[in-house]
Amino acid sequence: MKNFCHQHKVLTVLMIIGVILLLLVLLVFLFLKFWIPFGGTPTKSDRKNYAERASNFKNGKFVPYEEMNLFTPGTEKNNFLSNKGGKPKGDLPVVYPTLLENPKEEDLTVTWLGHSTILIQMQGMNILIDPVFSDITSPVRFVGPKRYSKMPIEIDELPEIDIVLITHDHYDHLDYQTIKKIDKKVKRYIVPLGIENHLERWNVSSSKITNMAWEEEINVQGLTIGCMPAKHYSGRKIIDSGNTLWASWVLKNDNYQIYDSGDSGYGSHFEDIYKKYGTFDLVLMDSGQYDQAWSNVHMNPEESVTASKVLHAEVAMPIHWGSFVLAHHPWDDPAESFTHYAKEKNLETVTPKIGETFSLANYQNYQEHWWHDIP
Repeated sequence: MKNFCHQHKVLTVLMIIGVILLLLVLLVFLFLKFWIPFGGTPTKSDRKNYAERASNFKNGKFVPYEEMNLFTPGTEKNNFLSNKGGKPKGDLPVVYPTLLENPKEEDLTVTWLGHSTILIQMQGMNILIDPVFSDITSPVRFVGPKRYSKMPIEIDELPEIDIVLITHDHYDHLDYQTIKKIDKKVKRYIVPLGIENHLERWNVSSSKITNMAWEEEINVQGLTIGCMPAKHYSGRKIIDSGNTLWASWVLKNDNYQIYDSGDSGYGSHFEDIYKKYGTFDLVLMDSGQYDQAWSNVHMNPEESVTASKVLHAEVAMPIHWGSFVLAHHPWDDPAESFTHYAKEKNLETVTPKIGETFSLANYQNYQEHWWHDIP
């Protein structure tokens, strides 16, 4: 009788544990399926369209430009030139942007808002790349990488935005809370294939969205925008990797040609982009959040400088740093190493403080190594 009671208790406990586990699995499934910040999912019709337009859309997923492993743990040590910590011990200098109120077609200004968020005034338009104004980059607002520098301007203070460009759908480049707040100011979104589903789920009007495959171009009021490859990947949850395309962007008019690398490892696509477009006046290059473990999907600063030279850039600027800790390098190593290797290779650089607005005509005024003053 005692053995029977003992077995009954054990079975009861196991049943309770089983029910709890099933409930947890159900909760995770519902969270992944219905939590709005995760974004949308392509339909069967979408996938057919992607397959017709994108040579790297295979078996229902976008695949890399070059065959690669996302993560490649190795024995090589990271080659840092800085010995500072992952976060600054002091406040980073932040400057309120000095934007042109009525930019003309011949004007070009660039304002770095931290990390990869860039406001460009070009062809008489305001173009915002990868807008992230939230303090945390995560599907939830209470857990995730937290911003350690201040935003130089609030969303409500921004001018009307003619174009929002998105490079890919990772949280530090595509932020639900930011899109919800900024949408009223945005006339048009231009995004890689698949990202339209995220925006539409967030109630952005489909009439405002243009999606593009690699090698496609669009002309907006005299500005040519080219969607070009990047060596990276996509996904906002564990089960959706490859549902959306990732990209770099070319902006070209009669006066200037500039390039934003998005997130990218070093690869042959830079040579291909140069062959297609020629010399660039300015390149904005992924130079942060690098580690030997994911060297295929992010460049270290030396590689970023090499890519800038391959693109025959007149001036290069390091981006993807200065706001979040997403890798294990010193917080200022992206700028310190980038400028060091650029000097070795005779590459002109521009390193504005967060919020500073510069033009190519005066970029020499924004070459200060301001991070040296911050521990």
